[in-house]
Amino acid sequence: MNRKELIDALASKTDCTKACADRTLAALIEVITATLKKGDNVALVGFGTFEVRKRAARNGRNPATGAPLKIKASKAPAFKAGATLKAAVNGGKK
Repeated sequence: MNRKELIDALASKTDCTKACADRTLAALIEVITATLKKGDNVALVGFGTFEVRKRAARNGRNPATGAPLKIKASKAPAFKAGATLKAAVNGGKK
């Protein structure tokens, strides 16, 4: 499902216009992004948690030349699915 299909589904589920659903989705993405940028988590009970994970610095190789290189430490956004979502995807109930 792409963004347009998600907006269409949201609009039909909530009986609002596609423009309203688009604004709502954009606002949700903005809020989640801003919260993660601050270093906080976004926990949606029954769905999952958006969080920031730290990656340590490490050594790697340039795939083209094979030369070793250092990869800096970084932060990466991550999503951890909740038990209810996992159960729904696997066909069970929680």
